[in-house]
Amino acid sequence: MAANWEVRKTPGDTAWFTNDRFGMFIHWGLYALPARHEWIKNIERIKEEKYDKYFKYFDPDLYDPKAWAREAKNAGMKYAVLTSKHHEGFCLFDSQYTDYKCTNTPAGRDLVREYVEAFRAEGLRVGFYYSLIDWHHPDFPVDGLHPRRDDENARELNEGRDMKRYAKYMRDQVTELLTNYGKIDILWFDFSYADNNYNGFKGKGRDDWEAEELIATARAINPGIIIDNRTEIEQDLWTPEQWQPTEWQRDDEGNLVVWEACQTFSGSWGYHRDETSWKSPEMLVRMLVNTVSCGGNLLLNVGPTARGYFDYRAVNALQAIGDWMHYNGKSVYGCTQAEFAAPTDVRYTQNGGRLYVHIYAYPFRDLCLPGLAGKVDYAQFLHDNSELLFQEKGDDLVVSVPPLKPRVIVPVIELMLK
Repeated sequence: MAANWEVRKTPGDTAWFTNDRFGMFIHWGLYALPARHEWIKNIERIKEEKYDKYFKYFDPDLYDPKAWAREAKNAGMKYAVLTSKHHEGFCLFDSQYTDYKCTNTPAGRDLVREYVEAFRAEGLRVGFYYSLIDWHHPDFPVDGLHPRRDDENARELNEGRDMKRYAKYMRDQVTELLTNYGKIDILWFDFSYADNNYNGFKGKGRDDWEAEELIATARAINPGIIIDNRTEIEQDLWTPEQWQPTEWQRDDEGNLVVWEACQTFSGSWGYHRDETSWKSPEMLVRMLVNTVSCGGNLLLNVGPTARGYFDYRAVNALQAIGDWMHYNGKSVYGCTQAEFAAPTDVRYTQNGGRLYVHIYAYPFRDLCLPGLAGKVDYAQFLHDNSELLFQEKGDDLVVSVPPLKPRVIVPVIELMLK
């Protein structure tokens, strides 16, 4: 049976999360109109009067969250996290605490509500990303990440701004998000940067967010909700971003933690029309396998266009992952790091008495798996349940494979352990 991994206890309910393993991140907002990175307001130091053009013309006439949900489900994803508010401050939900929201654009409706209803209808769990940063809010002080940081009057802009009022604003909006849309499964805060200093501007962290009160507000409404650790207070979820961990993530005391790698299809989270560094289907499947083989989840991001549909490159990637997951999802769902060390060019995942062998470099005739002799009762390809014969040589299990690689991006062998 699988090793009994001792994982740091979490305040929220992570049992379903560590079973489902695979989710969809959705970054969507006004930045879909310029279509050149979700941080465009920061990168190009865009002032409000210019950025307001995107608010004026935000009209996602092809927005169909039912189609989004189907594409997520067909890709094998089990949950989703949508940017209810990103750093630009624009809200995709009908908040009573701001006019800077989708219902005041040509969209004219609550886009979050439609997302929640559509994804729940497909049996997917729903989460909200909520930015701690807000470059639009009048009480959010200019700092080293703010688009106005290099203005001649940048310091004067901070006169009268009150971070405590802004912290209250966040608590009020989180209360809306967790009470107006039914039970929400994940609350994904982003992000703290207390050590950032720029031209005398101090960064922001847990004290600025009044993070303890913010989290307490969320937990009072939904005690079991999963919350990440980006407020600078450890909660349920560690979130390595845009890099591929090669081992189970640990906290500062060395304890294994619940973790989730968040990754993009390309180099941008929001829709980036001209971005070209899109990952291949094989790389994406390997990222998923690598993550689960280290005891983690993968949250894979889509940035919808300004009209509200998924770019064809994202659709193609989702389809390719879905094709693989249809036949090999058993090596992902309910699986975790194996009790055995995998050889080079192989990744193991394990679910109880089943060990899944993911082949990254297809061998000639024989696949040698060190240390498994005497431990395996039966072997088969996972995609079709066709038997694979094996021998034991010393401590090694040697599995005979056909000379031609199966038509599977990453072939998987299922070993039934004794």
